[in-house]
Amino acid sequence: MIALAAVIAAATAVGVALERRFGDGADRAARRAMWLMLWVLLPIVAFFNIAALEITARVGAGIGFGYAALGGALAVAYLLGTYVFRLPRASVGALMLASGFANTGYLGLPFSAALFGFDELPNAVAYDTLVSGLAFVTIAFSVGAAFGTVGERPRERVTAFLLRNPPLWASAAGLLAPNALAPDWAVDGSQLIVFLILPLGFFAVGVTLSSVAGAGKRAFPPLTPPIAAALLVKLLLAPATVLALSETVIGVPDTYLSQAAMASAINTIVIANEYGLDRALAAAVIAWSTAIVVTAGLVIALV
Repeated sequence: MIALAAVIAAATAVGVALERRFGDGADRAARRAMWLMLWVLLPIVAFFNIAALEITARVGAGIGFGYAALGGALAVAYLLGTYVFRLPRASVGALMLASGFANTGYLGLPFSAALFGFDELPNAVAYDTLVSGLAFVTIAFSVGAAFGTVGERPRERVTAFLLRNPPLWASAAGLLAPNALAPDWAVDGSQLIVFLILPLGFFAVGVTLSSVAGAGKRAFPPLTPPIAAALLVKLLLAPATVLALSETVIGVPDTYLSQAAMASAINTIVIANEYGLDRALAAAVIAWSTAIVVTAGLVIALV
């Protein structure tokens, strides 16, 4: 967890420093990094992990609760952004993504291991793959297409969803592929790619935060009402939904609760960039939520 926190801090700091030194050049580099993640790295991760996935009844209830938490978070964020804060449509979409989608991979997995031990990692991986992974390539991209600036008419938005969503097609191919096409070495290699996405993503976050802040200002964003609302929805409402369902319907592994409480997914900045959502708002929620969750993880690791 300490090494993870160091990588996040270093990558973000590099993004901030390069943006202040090179300006538009750093922004172009950040956009290329996001293109690389979307069109190359994420499809590889999606294909091999979906192809190797074994679905059992044991994880079914927790997966359903995860989707219930995601749906509730998206709905509340939409209502807050539209009717309370009256944000532009592109900002509402960014608020929904940052409030609903969690960093259950390269942050959630080590966090779960620190809390519950490595024996519980398979449950955390199942949540990451079946909830975060599948919902990201379907629901998250749909939000991007619906609320972004890539088209005005429904047909244009559907086209954008289909043509700007390579992880979706990789996931579909993974579902159809036989297990022989997903050997252990390929799955392990694809999971290592996740750790390459981490510094690339937070480099892009640092560039975005610095460009929004402007010269001479702190790169870390102020805690505005929309950001605070997104943090409450992401870090409190989502895990509370999973906990309530687990207590009243059927008990699920504790790792599902910790995964639901993870910080905002770094991949939301990729969708914001591709579809024209509010990158600054998405980056701010990622920064704040990650700082809160990593701090909690460090306390757990040191206690």
